[in-house]
Order: sequence, then C-alpha cells, then structure tokens
Amino acid sequence: MHAHNHSHENTSDRIAWVFLLNISFTVIEFVGGVLTNSTAIMADAVHDLGDSLSIGLAWLLSVLGKKQSSQQYTYGYKRFSLFGALINSVVLVAGSVWILFESIPRLLAPEMPDTQGMLALAILGVLVNGYAAYKLSGGDTLNERVLNWHLLEDVLGWVAVLIVSIVLMFVDLPILDPLLSIGFTLFILFNVVKNLRETLKLFLQAAPNEDVQSEVEKTLLALTEVRELHHLHFWSLDGEQHVLTVHLSLKSMLDSKEIVVLKQKISASLHSYKLAHTTIELELPEEYCRDATSDNFVGPVS
Repeated sequence: MHAHNHSHENTSDRIAWVFLLNISFTVIEFVGGVLTNSTAIMADAVHDLGDSLSIGLAWLLSVLGKKQSSQQYTYGYKRFSLFGALINSVVLVAGSVWILFESIPRLLAPEMPDTQGMLALAILGVLVNGYAAYKLSGGDTLNERVLNWHLLEDVLGWVAVLIVSIVLMFVDLPILDPLLSIGFTLFILFNVVKNLRETLKLFLQAAPNEDVQSEVEKTLLALTEVRELHHLHFWSLDGEQHVLTVHLSLKSMLDSKEIVVLKQKISASLHSYKLAHTTIELELPEEYCRDATSDNFVGPVS
C-alpha cells in the first residue's frame, strides 16, 4: 500500500527577492565591518551570511521541490536540504571561529570603532532586515515562517549594535564592541551546533521524533485485524517530510474486500500524522516475511 502527500507552494519570487536583498547587505556588512574596525559588525555579518545561505537554499528548494520524482531520485529532491544545512553549518562554524580569533585578543587591547559608521550601518541593518522580515511575513509556507524568524533575530541583533554604537559615542568603553561580537558569536555557535546535531541525525536516518514513532506503532497495533508489526522504519527526507514503512502481520485470513476495508482503516488512522510517504506490507497468517533475517525472522503463525 502506497500513499503520497504532494503539496507545492509557489514562494520562489518572495524568497528570491529577500535572498538578493540579504546577500547584498551581507557584502556591505563585511566591508563596513573592516572600515569601522568593529568586530561586532563583523560578527553580525557572519550571522547574516548564514541567513543568506539559508535563504538561498530555501529559494533553490522551492524551485527543486516542484520537480517530480525521477528514476534516479525516486523520493524527489527534498533531501537536498539536509546537504544544504550541512554546508550552512560548516560555513557558520568556520566564520564564528574566525570572529572569536579576532575578538578575544581585543578584550586585552580594545580598539575604539568608528562609532558614526557603526551607527549608520546599524540603522541600515534594522531597516533592511526589518523590511525583509515584513516581505516574508505574508507567506504561509514553513520555509517562509522559519526564515522570517531568522530575519527578526537579525533585527534584534542590529538593535543591539545600534545601542552600543550610541553608548560608545558618549562613553569611552571600546571593550563593548568585542564583548558584543563574542556574545553574537557564541549565540550563533550554540544554535549551529544544535542544528548540526539534528541534521546529522536525519542524515543517519534516525527517527525524527521518537514520541511520534511510538504513537504510530500503538495506533497500528490497536487495529483489530493486526496481530503484531515489525520492520517499522520511520525517517525523514528533510526534517519536515516524513516517511513510514512497516510490515503488519494479520490475525486471520482476509478476502479482497476485507483487505480494502483494512487499508482504508490504516489510512484513516495515520492521517493525523501527515506522513509524506507510507508503505504498508500486509502479511497473512502462515506467510513468511520476505525481509526476514536471523535477528527478526517471522515465521508462520501456528
């Protein structure tokens, strides 16, 4: 039994526009960070680079996601997002380590940044990221909602830079700049490591949610026709699109009409889990599991 959930949202134009805006501003940030001698701005530039990569990936996936599965990519192209997430994580980790190497020595010998340039970039950062967040706030897709939260984080980051730049215009505390950059960087690293861990788990086809897997197992075993189940595999294509395959051993022989009714009951029982792909193997009494091994062999029912 095969079930598929095919849903495509047309979000390419909005995401493409926000990507071009964000990547352009990221370049301005790196240049501005060098010119203003501000490690806080450089740290935020690294953060925005990661967001730009995420937005670019979302743009690519919104286009790839419309392509039908092929002989080579039988599940479609959703799994490409995991590869993209891995690339994003590596780039962010490398950038964060570089920022820490730049910022930590400045704690011992802090240098006053160009506060007026820092202030101008902070105002521009709030405006650009705020407008980009506003553009994506009208979208309904998960991609747009997640990216919108990233952009709102950027707005708050630039508000912090704005406040520090104003303080530095009146108070001679240059150590605030490296302190802010280190705070940004540690925040980025914390989230990157957490996301990298989840990405690697999905790469290794771990269950995306063990509680959901347990609920699915209980739901299927609750069917009166099912004696037991085995070879249950619950994994995810990209963290959002989940796949389920399972063998169900039946208590008694069923005719064709009864099998159709059972399949309908199974579909109804799994509907709330919103699985992208399901494959259910029904095994009748006295039938051997063709995927049996020495560890999970299921013989005929006596």
